[in-house]
Amino acid sequence: MMDSLMDFYRGKRVFISGHTGFKGTWLCEMLVLAGADVTGYALEPPTTPALFCLTGIENSIHSLTGDIRDFQGLKRAMDQAQPEIVIHMAAQPLVRESYANPMYTYETNVMGTVNILECVRSSHCVKSFLNVTTDKVYRNREWEWGYRENEELAGYDPYSNSKSCSELVTGTYRDCFLKDEGIAVSTARAGNVIGGGDFARDRIIPDCVRAAMKGEDIVVRNPGSIRPYQHVLEPLYAYLLILARQYENASNAGNYNVGPDEADCIRTEELVKLFAKAWGQGVNWVSQCSRGPHEANYLKLDCSRLKQILGWKPSWNIEKAIEMTVEWSKCWVLHEDVKKCMDLQIETFLKGVKRDGCMEK
Repeated sequence: MMDSLMDFYRGKRVFISGHTGFKGTWLCEMLVLAGADVTGYALEPPTTPALFCLTGIENSIHSLTGDIRDFQGLKRAMDQAQPEIVIHMAAQPLVRESYANPMYTYETNVMGTVNILECVRSSHCVKSFLNVTTDKVYRNREWEWGYRENEELAGYDPYSNSKSCSELVTGTYRDCFLKDEGIAVSTARAGNVIGGGDFARDRIIPDCVRAAMKGEDIVVRNPGSIRPYQHVLEPLYAYLLILARQYENASNAGNYNVGPDEADCIRTEELVKLFAKAWGQGVNWVSQCSRGPHEANYLKLDCSRLKQILGWKPSWNIEKAIEMTVEWSKCWVLHEDVKKCMDLQIETFLKGVKRDGCMEK
């Protein structure tokens, strides 16, 4: 077993779909710091501004522009990269957008998964594959305990349902094709992520930052909704852990929930209060009941499987996650070095993981 998870990635060829997004950029930076040879395949950054552009990470990786729906373009990129490890993150990730554009959502989230799995199937170099989906893949029964990996997959809205389909597609490819080729396959169902550099529409923390910058009240659509909020570095570290452990031993592959401890599954209004306290400057918020499309009110994950099999546990609680998010956001607002802030946060996170004695086997 490796002495350090990040040491494992030194010199490894890693292919990431969806690398220009919020999570993808943080993941690229982690892997570059670890010494990996990273290739990314994605559309242009989805927001303006974009974390991908602010950090200049494009200069440290092989960044290829392409659509996950374009099988031939994706295959050329994979053939060129010859990756040992593949992380599939390309997606249409917004619930509300999925109501407006359901066909595009299914094409991207379902057929995009088929395309990358076909590329993996024809590869002679991939040893470890991870499909990153969402906590919303489960049939939501609005119950108070966390969903486990063996619960029914049946997301309600087009986004959630397309991710449920992506999970099923991955399972079929694993069982019918990839297992016989010796390729370890897992999926990761992550909770709601927060962190510096998320500029997406219709997400609570980006909305908070935009309102705070303008000196306006934060408008909260669903203050009573409970979500498994976690800092972006938490699931990214878990993804890297899963990929490394199944690379070494395929018996570690499987479906994994990745979320915070129950104490950090909080109401949206509590999250906003924590943000307002951390930001200061008299930030206020108001509740504005949403009449938008249906979204689940109650959602938790049971992450016992990831903890028991791979020794994982969350490192930063929700207060720390908010603190780090505000720190990065204020760095950006003040036109300071956001990449340096990002790197320091990654370093702090990794030191905390090692000090706590978890995950570093």
